[in-house]
Amino acid sequence: MSEAAYLPIIDLGAARNGDYAATGALISDAFSKSGFCYIRNHGIPEELIRRTHDEALAFFHAPMEEKLACKPKEAVRGFNALNRTTMYGAKNPDYKEFYQIGLELPPDDPAVLAGQALRGPNQWPAGRPTFRQAMLQYFEAVGVCGQHLLRAVACSLGIAPDFFVSKYDRPLQRTQAIWYPPHPTERQNDQFGVAPHTDYGCVTLLWQDETGGLDVQGVDGQWVSAPPVPGTLVINIGDLLCRWSNQRYNSNMHRVTNLSGKERLSIATFYDPDYDAIVDPCDLNLPDGDASLFPPVSAGDYIIGRIQESQKAKTS
Repeated sequence: MSEAAYLPIIDLGAARNGDYAATGALISDAFSKSGFCYIRNHGIPEELIRRTHDEALAFFHAPMEEKLACKPKEAVRGFNALNRTTMYGAKNPDYKEFYQIGLELPPDDPAVLAGQALRGPNQWPAGRPTFRQAMLQYFEAVGVCGQHLLRAVACSLGIAPDFFVSKYDRPLQRTQAIWYPPHPTERQNDQFGVAPHTDYGCVTLLWQDETGGLDVQGVDGQWVSAPPVPGTLVINIGDLLCRWSNQRYNSNMHRVTNLSGKERLSIATFYDPDYDAIVDPCDLNLPDGDASLFPPVSAGDYIIGRIQESQKAKTS
């Protein structure tokens, strides 16, 4: 199968104009094969993308002392240094820095007071108001794109296009600006920017710069390049949507390897449901005769459980 067939480019313009069924048919084909596609006409202004890129790059080029002043607290928001994260089963930590934000909630919000993981206020570097503005505007714009995308996903599964709306009242959306320095030359064989993995949540929307380095595992087990395509986002489903769809859709392995000799920057958004949203395959129009492969689970409990599982594997 060619890369073009395995990683198709889907025009989201029809869905943004309300024709979710037509887009859903294309999504169904892509997600049942590779779990990946590109989307064009996603609605995020190019000026906003470039501004967010430039502001993020300026932050990552700042002195480490300034960046470490924003290291994560309870809500896992802020700056994460090199070698902080290790994918399940990986030999080495990921060779990247990233800055993560989420839905802005005050310390006295009921969800925060209840101790829900991934909930709370964002933190921001002092003296960088334009970085904060760009990240928040991008967070909002990519969330709108995610809403249109999920309406098409719903149609692709034979359910009402607004099915996911009530599940995303206060979503567990996390947006990360991710900076990859060039791999150390002496460790190119066993070092990844992000080691092979599947995403834990529902859908991921990724903008990547011109550097390249993203690979997706093909149906034959070989790695297929997902190169930058101007004007597009890369979309993939995570394990939660794979579960929700009763494995009709494929959550696929992918990795980042930055052998370009220069820095790479991407902006990844994990667009996941409310913490208490119940994920039950029986709600997604199972084909006649198909039994649910998974019991109901809350989205937040599932995602946090997968994160904790990975952390245990890292330290075992």
